[in-house]
Amino acid sequence: MQGTFYYHRPAGHQASRFGGRGFGGGKRVVKSFNPFLLIQNNKETQREEPTLALHQFTDFQISDELQRSILQKGYTTPTPIQDQAIPHILAGRDLIGIAHTGTGKTAAFLIPLINKVQKDRQEKVLILSPTRELASQTQDEFYDFSQTLGIYSVLCIGGVNISPQRNGLRRPHNFVIGTPGRIKDLVRERSLQLANFHTVVLDEADHMVDIGFIADVKYLVSLLSPNRQSLFFSATINGRVREILQGFVQNAITVSVKTRETAENVQQAIVKVDDKNRKIDQLHDLLLQEECEKVLIFGRTKWGVQKLSDELARRGFKAEAIHGDKKQNQRLRTLEKFKKNEIKILLATDVASRGLDIPNVSHVINYDLPESQDAYIHRIGRTGRADKMGIALTFVG
Repeated sequence: MQGTFYYHRPAGHQASRFGGRGFGGGKRVVKSFNPFLLIQNNKETQREEPTLALHQFTDFQISDELQRSILQKGYTTPTPIQDQAIPHILAGRDLIGIAHTGTGKTAAFLIPLINKVQKDRQEKVLILSPTRELASQTQDEFYDFSQTLGIYSVLCIGGVNISPQRNGLRRPHNFVIGTPGRIKDLVRERSLQLANFHTVVLDEADHMVDIGFIADVKYLVSLLSPNRQSLFFSATINGRVREILQGFVQNAITVSVKTRETAENVQQAIVKVDDKNRKIDQLHDLLLQEECEKVLIFGRTKWGVQKLSDELARRGFKAEAIHGDKKQNQRLRTLEKFKKNEIKILLATDVASRGLDIPNVSHVINYDLPESQDAYIHRIGRTGRADKMGIALTFVG
């Protein structure tokens, strides 16, 4: 039986064709978001003109050493969020940055803050991320920019031994990058004194709220020096996110590069599930297509993701999973294998849908429906990055 596909084609691009025998399996999820209407509405949305950068990185008032590090990473023209945010951060202003993941906002705050520390080696910067993976990715990007500058950071995340983090905090450092839960643990045992930090970044603040970190974030912010520079980045700002904003920033500049709900270079398709008992077979057929070069599959539960990963591996696919039951070092190793193309398929719960910069993902497959429109947008944002085309398929039935 042939599956049914409803495509959203970006202008100027041809749709791909996929065969299949049908769908099935899995329990019905009550709380979920069906993206069909969103895709249909986006088909009628007028394409917006791209935002042009007003600067080159060489235009920014940053040190020659940092300029060389930026050039070594291959950066020449800033992304819109970098172009608009970096001058204000360099000027010492508080900032609210509104942008989806994949827009380059990590470098938008790291570059000016590293420059700030170069000017004052007593400066301390706290960067809070919602997930261990995003914090680790921020740490990696920090290292790329700072490895020749004699500036050090400590990564403080859960899921790994806390002792090396305690030891790192005893050594000279200017940056602490971590998740709210582990930072809170280190504060309570007096390994970390937040009153000494005069610069703070809340990254992916809306996701921190979504996964229940709002109380921890408000507690940690209350311990910071009132005389500080505060940077706030979020894809959306709703009522609960505004709870954190109150008292966090002062006289802040707002920079928004959120121009559309979904990326124009992501081809979206609904895949109708006709036979639930054959859903895994349909996925199998999709993954056999030559164009499925690097595939990220999202499921709703840790158990379901692991079971699907095991079944795909049994069928001969190079597939592995990341989810909350995996140890942190296991998750990082799996992500690294996926980035290096040592495995073709990565299965994940929504822990992986925010902020991860995985190059050249050809397809995102929503095997299970996401809980909300925001979750859908963040999932499919893992493909179609850096001006490349991507495909997002969502199983519905």
